[in-house]
Amino acid sequence: MSHEINQFQDFDNYNVNISKFLTPFQQKVLLKNLQASLQPEYRRRIEIMLLADQGKSPSKICQILGCSYHMARYWSGVAKAGLAHQWQEQKIGRPKSVNDQYIERLKELVTHSPHEYGYPFQNWTAQWLSKHLANEMGIKITERHISRLLKQMGLSTKQRNNILQQETVDIQDSDIVICDLQLSYEHNSLEDLLNFVNTHH
Repeated sequence: MSHEINQFQDFDNYNVNISKFLTPFQQKVLLKNLQASLQPEYRRRIEIMLLADQGKSPSKICQILGCSYHMARYWSGVAKAGLAHQWQEQKIGRPKSVNDQYIERLKELVTHSPHEYGYPFQNWTAQWLSKHLANEMGIKITERHISRLLKQMGLSTKQRNNILQQETVDIQDSDIVICDLQLSYEHNSLEDLLNFVNTHH
């Protein structure tokens, strides 16, 4: 097995004639990039794609490179899909996950009107909460996950609408009434209007 590891880690014996998925151009680019000084994670991605192109299964690639099965399967799939050029586009490591700061910000957003944040609509949706938080905090999560988080906190995107309705009911039940004052004169008469202004001035 150590012979196989050495053989594939330096890729000196890579046979460009045995190709399952990659075009000659893709092979050339990947092999050239292996010669550059890369971060180990990027190097591993390229090695996985080249091994997959030679017909190695994800299990065999794991044995050869000592990587996780998930990683071997994922990057083998990328090579099979003809997307080998994307080896550098996906960031290294796990995506950022939801933390306490994210949860607190989500609570704050859902209890305030989207108007306060410059949006033209009155009520949040899980989709817009997800987009807003992705832009603001750099953490992308699905609408379903947003809805699940809100439910766990006992909140909802409909809650803001319920708060507005309750405020309207509270105002209607109060003893103070605010309305437009009506003037008791005819609008046709300029003289009546001037008299009214002079007597109330």
